[in-house]
Amino acid sequence: MNINSVALAAAFVFASSGGFAHDMGATTNTRHGAAAVYAFGEPGKSAKVDRTIAITMHDLSFDPSSVAVKRGETIRFVVVNASPIDHDFTIGDAKTELEHRAEMAKMIAMGMTHGDEANAIMLKPGQRKELIWKFSKPGKLEFDCNIPGHAESGMRGTIDVAGGR
Repeated sequence: MNINSVALAAAFVFASSGGFAHDMGATTNTRHGAAAVYAFGEPGKSAKVDRTIAITMHDLSFDPSSVAVKRGETIRFVVVNASPIDHDFTIGDAKTELEHRAEMAKMIAMGMTHGDEANAIMLKPGQRKELIWKFSKPGKLEFDCNIPGHAESGMRGTIDVAGGR
């Protein structure tokens, strides 16, 4: 077995074992369609959407860059990448965003790509996707692009979750 085969096998085992999984500020987090629990909300159900918020991704910004929701509200985010480069849209608290950013940097450095998760979607130029989220507690959250250098260059947004409902 040559060194390339060993490296490829090790990368496969690491990735398939959840080596890139992060706890997203919660007690449980499994990736790619499995059950997950987040401290700041949960994936919403299409039939329970209260309203839709459109988000447009530009080169290094979101429009709008801030949104207000109520605790208990289920929002359908319709996200369009109007930029000529790939972007990520991740909902989370500050800890989640930092962890997701570090994970993405590691993955990109290893030549891997990032797929969609319950609270995050990747968009290629011109692509439109939806993310449905139910906000469970009041406070300040973020929606960031965690591709290396993007959030640091200002591609960040805020979500103000009011006590409501």
